[in-house]
Amino acid sequence: QVQLQESGGGSVQAGGSLRLSCVASGYSYSDYCMAWFRQAPGKEREGVATVYTYGAATYKNYVDSVKGRFTISQDITKNTLYLQMDSLEPEDTAMYFCAADPRPCRLQIRSENEYAYWGQGTQVTVSS
Repeated sequence: QVQLQESGGGSVQAGGSLRLSCVASGYSYSDYCMAWFRQAPGKEREGVATVYTYGAATYKNYVDSVKGRFTISQDITKNTLYLQMDSLEPEDTAMYFCAADPRPCRLQIRSENEYAYWGQGTQVTVSS
């Protein structure tokens, strides 16, 4: 049974930082595309970043609004996905979700309906 558990959300002021974590279990973590999505109140769920490792190569993708501020990473030995969020803005306020899918994601984030597994989410609130 695949399980994804996020943590690390909270409330910060604009310009601050947070690091989200997602611990995965129940599948071969290293073979999956891992992603972070977010959903703000009244808005659609948005893909934020993905990471996929194939052999010696690691592929990362970011939505334009977070490039240069957010960094996705993973520790395969711990089956854990991370999202380091720096220079946070009020527009980053949302529920953040971890997602996983067995298909590769080398070149793009893909839409939310293409991810098979989801965590419950962790809230990030950024005040101005």
